[in-house]
Amino acid sequence: MTISLYSASVPVFQHSLKALSAILSKAEAHATEKKIQPEALLQSRLFPDMLSFTRQVQIAVDFAKGASARLAKIEPPKYEDTEVTFADLQALIAKALAFIGSITPEQIDGNEEIEVVLRPGTEKEKRFTGQSYLLTYSLPQFFFHVTTAYGLLRHNGIEIGKRDYMGAL
Repeated sequence: MTISLYSASVPVFQHSLKALSAILSKAEAHATEKKIQPEALLQSRLFPDMLSFTRQVQIAVDFAKGASARLAKIEPPKYEDTEVTFADLQALIAKALAFIGSITPEQIDGNEEIEVVLRPGTEKEKRFTGQSYLLTYSLPQFFFHVTTAYGLLRHNGIEIGKRDYMGAL
């Protein structure tokens, strides 16, 4: 039995974005309960040259919507990445979930061999087949940023664990 390109993409992104939304809620509740300024968590980093928690969430969303759109052969929506609050990040995730939820299996399945070109015409141009784009680029990037967001919250004392990261199964 084979797995479809759709099954390996959209539902995976949806599941992890929902889990990310749930840990955002826990982080906001923790900040309120402990009287921590939300910005302290939203702008947290493990090292000065690292992207902030907020940026990790934005990039995870970018990979979910971008990969889903490219595999469906449609233009990815552009989001401004102006989020500064927990509510803003929740709205961003909800917007991405609505977008990727509108993509059907018929739009993606069968596109394993399409050509996906990132940064066309630049020195950083990358070319993939649809399948390699998902499996060797998009999913690893997506999970890197979701995991980093989780790790930043855990590092800052939010009481979350593996079950929170994994989401509802």
